[in-house]
Amino acid sequence: MEKSHRPASGYLMLVIALLLIAGGIAAIILTTNPWYVIPVVIGSFLSAGFAVVNPNQSTVLVLFGKYAGTIKQNGFFWINPFFVRKKISLRARNFDGDPIKVNDKIGNPIMIGLVLVWRVADTFKAAFAVDEFENFVVVQSEAALRKLAGMYPYDNFDDEQAEITLRAGGEEVNDQLEKEIAERLQMAGIEVIEARINYIAYAQEIAQAMLKRQQASAIVSARFKIVEGAVGMVDMALEQLSAKHIVELDEDKKATMVSNLMVVLCGDKEASPVVNTGTLHQ
Repeated sequence: MEKSHRPASGYLMLVIALLLIAGGIAAIILTTNPWYVIPVVIGSFLSAGFAVVNPNQSTVLVLFGKYAGTIKQNGFFWINPFFVRKKISLRARNFDGDPIKVNDKIGNPIMIGLVLVWRVADTFKAAFAVDEFENFVVVQSEAALRKLAGMYPYDNFDDEQAEITLRAGGEEVNDQLEKEIAERLQMAGIEVIEARINYIAYAQEIAQAMLKRQQASAIVSARFKIVEGAVGMVDMALEQLSAKHIVELDEDKKATMVSNLMVVLCGDKEASPVVNTGTLHQ
């Protein structure tokens, strides 16, 4: 597990190293005693231990194959020069993946893409639990997206019983995606801030056929509304004519009137009026 390492102040050790190097060089020059090279060597060795940690950055320390801790506070520090250091950013990062081709729950090929916001939460796991945690995030995010696509249909054309679809699922689908990715990335010490589907469409080979199907469904739905409204208008017209005694219509005339009104109201083109100057039977 991750543990914190408290390094020494870099400024204090800088003063000590400079004093050792400068004092040793001065003593060699003044006394010509070669033993004064020892402070110079010690000062040079200490100089190798300086480290700078920037805001939202961390440094993982390893001493002879053993994890020694992580420096997360920012500043200028001194650490054991024998430490092997590995810098890991703690900043939030974006992964905007290219759309990939997958099959939805009912087998339709679709193109789907995601955007992921993540950051390193546990530097020990990120450094040692997986190999190249950045690539691990990419691979596991796409694997989670493939699994999610297989759990839901693209829409409810073929699965009318589906309560949640990829196209209309909204927050429920995104929450499921975020949960799936978080479970996969937990072993790498990665915190998932947000995961969202940012692209979804039918694959190219069936896109045209599905578009025609959607258009046909929209036309049928629109026609249904038109007919429903037209029946109501015809009923209202007959009721008003009868209530106000404007004209007496027998069943044949009512049928003719209903037929004409339905043609006018349900037609997809504007009606061309014909002025009848004779009787209703002409």
